[in-house]
Amino acid sequence: MAESHFHFSEEKPLRWGVIGCGGVAEKKSVPAYQNTPGFRVDMVMRRNADKAEDYAKRHNVPQWTTNAEEVIFNPEVDAVYIATPPDSHKKYALLVAETGKPCCVEKPMAPNYQDSLAIHQAFEAKGLPLFVAYYRRSLPRFLKVREWLDDGLIGEIRHIHWEKSKPPNDLDLRGSYNWRTDKQIAPGGYFDDLASHGLDLFTFLLGDITEASGIAKNQQGLYSAFDAVSGIWQHKGGVTGEGFWNFGTHQRVDKVDIYGSAGKISFSVLDEAPIQLENVSGHQILEIPHPEHIQKYHVANIKNHLLGKSIHPSTGKSGLHTSWVMDRILGTL
Repeated sequence: MAESHFHFSEEKPLRWGVIGCGGVAEKKSVPAYQNTPGFRVDMVMRRNADKAEDYAKRHNVPQWTTNAEEVIFNPEVDAVYIATPPDSHKKYALLVAETGKPCCVEKPMAPNYQDSLAIHQAFEAKGLPLFVAYYRRSLPRFLKVREWLDDGLIGEIRHIHWEKSKPPNDLDLRGSYNWRTDKQIAPGGYFDDLASHGLDLFTFLLGDITEASGIAKNQQGLYSAFDAVSGIWQHKGGVTGEGFWNFGTHQRVDKVDIYGSAGKISFSVLDEAPIQLENVSGHQILEIPHPEHIQKYHVANIKNHLLGKSIHPSTGKSGLHTSWVMDRILGTL
């Protein structure tokens, strides 16, 4: 890795620019940046001028634009958060790397492993910090699950199983456009948007995945992307895993079970649900709520990383690994 020329201290606020101020930026992410001491959001971009101006006014952001490059190359922007659909992540991230600025890219990192690799290599070459918004790695709920695993409360870990299924929504049934089901932007459909969170979390909990394969189909014909995916994998150390993600079932399910030699841990990746521990000591159920702005701890970890206090749990390297796993399951790599 090349030596980084980027330096951050708490003496001067870090000024962020945001590319894409749609739904995810409304509550989940940008307010978390604004509420983090030492961080400011000074500029936002959206292709629709009226919506960009409205967002900036409502969130007290001093500058707005419809041109992403005005954010990236603005000398008064120190770091860039890319919150656009994944097909544009590579284009914008490579430009950010060119400017020598730190960057956070929304998940999934890119539509495929090769684009993710290009992003990772660009930041590695310049020694620049690159983060991916897999914020579940920073949430107290899942840190507790990891603590239970690390403490051996279910013995030797054997297997993980995830079911994520739901009925088609109104957009799907009407045939309305949705980038999440456009195979040019998200080849795996909702798998790309939703399963990426879980697969990334599982590597955080159980270690990197060494083997993965799967089957991907379009069963309903409602849109161009896949709507039914099944996968199997193995983590370093031998823990096996399996999952299925089907977006045409009769009910909504989001349930993970981690089986050990002496117990089981259960939780949801995406839904609001308690975490549960079953072992010889009994059955423990914990409610650990998420913060109002769900990227709060993720953004706090970005700050600590840039200050040299800790290593962020979700970097370009880990995001790249998740892209590899997803492509293996989809059969595109």
